[in-house]
Amino acid sequence: MLILPGTTVKIINSDDIYYCFEGLVQRVSDGKAAVLFEGGNWSKLVTFPLSEIEAIIPKTKVKEKK
Repeated sequence: MLILPGTTVKIINSDDIYYCFEGLVQRVSDGKAAVLFEGGNWSKLVTFPLSEIEAIIPKTKVKEKK
């Protein structure tokens, strides 16, 4: 899947401290992507090589019928 700004990605490098974290791509250039992680009261922007991230499709909630 193509990784563009706005894509939700997961870190797949098991040696990285952000392994299995999910974030939002902010910028892509020179084979690297800046990924924004947000959680509670903190936000962090970290740059990763494109080979260390994987695009994911977020799971959506199913609406219950009334």
